[in-house]
Amino acid sequence: MAELLEIRSLNAGIEGKELLHDISLSVSQGETHVLMGQNGAGKSTLGSTIMGSPEYKVTKGSIIFDGEDITLDSPDKRAVKGIFMSFQNPVEIPGITLSEFLRNALEHITGEKIKLWDFKKKLNSAMEILDMDRSYADRELNTGFSGGEKKKAEILQLLMLRPRLAILDETDSGLDVDAVKTVSRGIEEYRKNSSGTLIIITHNSRILDEVHLDKTHILMNGRIVKEGDGSLAAHVLENGFEKYINKDDIA
Repeated sequence: MAELLEIRSLNAGIEGKELLHDISLSVSQGETHVLMGQNGAGKSTLGSTIMGSPEYKVTKGSIIFDGEDITLDSPDKRAVKGIFMSFQNPVEIPGITLSEFLRNALEHITGEKIKLWDFKKKLNSAMEILDMDRSYADRELNTGFSGGEKKKAEILQLLMLRPRLAILDETDSGLDVDAVKTVSRGIEEYRKNSSGTLIIITHNSRILDEVHLDKTHILMNGRIVKEGDGSLAAHVLENGFEKYINKDDIA
C-alpha cells in the first residue's frame, strides 16, 4: 500500500521552544492511525504541524504528502491537496452559515462552481447520516452550537469535503455515548466511500471503541516512544501510559 504521508525526523516548536523532537512516521492510503499520550505530550502540536499551522515552526525534518514535500506549504494549500483537520475547540464564525461555509470550501478545493441543487442534495444526505436537523445548515457556523453540535458540524465537513487525509483532534471530547456513536458512524462513512485515511488524536477510549485501528503511536514529551498495531491502544486503555512507556515489550 502506497504511503500517503511521511514525516521524516521532524522537529518543531513555538516561539523558540521546541515541542516536537525527531518525529518520524508514515501513513498509507486508507489506514487509520491513532496518536495517544497524556495531556501536553505533543499530540495536537503534531497534528497542527502536519496541517501547516503558522503557530508552529518546523526547525528540522520534512513532511511529505503523496510524494510531495509540503513542509513550507500554507494551510490552505494543504487543504487543496486533500488534508483536513478538526479541532478540539472549533471556532465560531459569525456572519457565514454552515451551508455557505461548506459550499465555499468545496468550490475552493475543487476549483469548480457547484450547482446549488447538487450541493443541497449532497448536504442533506450527509446530514441524514449524522442525524442533524436540516435547520443547522442555515445557522451561523458554530455560533451558539453546543460542544456536541460543533463536533457533528466538523464531521459533516469531513463527509462533504472528502479529504484524502483527515486529522481528528479529540473529536470525542465532551460527547455523550450516543453522540460518539453518531460521530463514529460519520467517520466510518468517510472511510467506506472515499478510502479515507485517518489520524485520530485522543487520550481516552470512546472513539477508539468504534473504529478499526491499523497503527498506534504513543507520544511523551514531544517524542514517539512506542509504536504498534491497534492492539497497543487497548493496552494503553487498560494499563495506562506509565506502566509500560519505557519498556521494550508491553506483553
